[in-house]
Amino acid sequence: MATAIHDPDKQTFTLRVTGWFDTYPISDLPKWLTFYRRMREEHPKSGTSYDATIAALENLAAELGVKVVE
Repeated sequence: MATAIHDPDKQTFTLRVTGWFDTYPISDLPKWLTFYRRMREEHPKSGTSYDATIAALENLAAELGVKVVE
C-alpha cells in the first residue's frame, strides 16, 4: 500500500509506503516518479512491488496537473 498526499500550505507531498514515509517539495514529484519507474524497470525480480508507489505518485501528479516526462 502506498499513498501520496499533498499539503497545499507547505507545497509538499508526503509519500507513505508500508513501513516508512517522507515528505518532499511538490517540485520533486516528477523526479520521484521517474526514480520509481526506473527502479521497476531495472529490477524486474521485484515483481509488482513498485506498482502501488508509482500509482500513488501518478495519481497525485494528475490531481495537481504536474507534468511528468515519460
